[in-house]
Amino acid sequence: MTNILFGQSYYLRFDPKLWDAMMPYPPLGTLYAASYIREKGYDVALFDAMLADSEEEWARSLDEHKPQYAIIFEDNFNYLSKMCLLRMREAAFTMIEMAKSRGCTVILCGADATDHYAEYLEQGADYVLLGEGEETLAELLEQLSAGKDARDVVGLASRFTLHPSRRPDIRDLDSLPFPAWDLVDIPKYKKFWLERHGYYSMNMVTTRGCPYHCNWCAKPIWGQRYNSRSAENVAAEMKWLKETFAPDHIWFADDIFGLKPNWMEKFAELLRESDAVISFKCLKRADLVTEKTVRALAEAGCKTVWLGAESGSQKILDAMDKGDKVEDIYHAAELLHKSGIEVGFFLQFGYPGETWEDVQKTLKMVRECAPDDIGVSVSYPLPGTKFFERVKMELGEKQNWVDSDDLAMLYRGPFPQEFYRILHGRVHHEFRLRRAWRKNDLRGMVRTPYYLLGMARSEMRLRSFIR
Repeated sequence: MTNILFGQSYYLRFDPKLWDAMMPYPPLGTLYAASYIREKGYDVALFDAMLADSEEEWARSLDEHKPQYAIIFEDNFNYLSKMCLLRMREAAFTMIEMAKSRGCTVILCGADATDHYAEYLEQGADYVLLGEGEETLAELLEQLSAGKDARDVVGLASRFTLHPSRRPDIRDLDSLPFPAWDLVDIPKYKKFWLERHGYYSMNMVTTRGCPYHCNWCAKPIWGQRYNSRSAENVAAEMKWLKETFAPDHIWFADDIFGLKPNWMEKFAELLRESDAVISFKCLKRADLVTEKTVRALAEAGCKTVWLGAESGSQKILDAMDKGDKVEDIYHAAELLHKSGIEVGFFLQFGYPGETWEDVQKTLKMVRECAPDDIGVSVSYPLPGTKFFERVKMELGEKQNWVDSDDLAMLYRGPFPQEFYRILHGRVHHEFRLRRAWRKNDLRGMVRTPYYLLGMARSEMRLRSFIR
């Protein structure tokens, strides 16, 4: 009998946009928790929702393993879990009901559960782990296994908890075991990647948290704290992954990669010495991209750096409390391109106070910096942020997207919702046209008339909103 069944509620099938993109990664946060608890002597199994067809597969997994504890431990390194898509919340509620009907003790951990623990308890969950979950879960299981009262466990909410509190974060990340990759159906993931993209990518993290203060970014798990694994520890994991699974590529899911001084340089050196270099992509702040850092990134095998550019307007960056400058974005893109590293821009439209002129500055930035890829969204109010507090009186009944392609304005933005849907297409039409000609992409170049027509139509419709 399996004592514990871990699962999570992000089903790629329920997110049409990302199912079509088909770039699946296993739930890394769940794998860390499973590995940590297994090291404490428990028998664990994993239900991986990422490539599952529906919640019925969770039910079958419950029937197969017959666990005493059903732990829905969300991947807190997945930004979509932090946003809480409505379809995934519904899936979590269904999974709770299925587990309770089979007599399991149900434990939840995740960003949405931390923000809305009362709702999850009302749905039947027995316990909700607040914030980072591994140590709290270990103490909870120890108490329950011994038949003791768990109401005084720090970092826990239950129907009997009067004043839930947070447990201090784990600072020594090197003390954590590597994720429980043996529980993952690696061949299934590899098949999807190879068939769709021609290479196989795996995910890793080197840090937990972010110390910066962007006022739209929610931090329900780690708050403003930032803890980092040593370069030695990360390099050892990369070497193990390379020797065990031979991935072609790594996605570092950190909020900010290589923030600590000299960490990146040491990491690159260790990878070369141990023959552990694997092509990878990561996220960086534009103002942290220096010649020294870029040189180390290139030596470590970095293929792509995604920058949280957000806007080409300094007024909007300042309103967001980003803490960097538009010129930092230009400089970072230039340095990375000179070193042969691809650049991705995350762009955000619709922040309060944004004008047509600010939108034009963002389009100009994309035009002049020529990123290799872009991700376009509208500002999304998340609980616990200054941005949320600013617009909460404007929020309607719907306060979350259903899936990642929803793009609904959840508050009254500077322009109507239709404006941003048109703008989304306008930005992509120009970006794809310019990229095709820049990279001599014949397939894209053939679509030039389509892109030009789309730009013209979109521009005309956008201008109809300008008064």
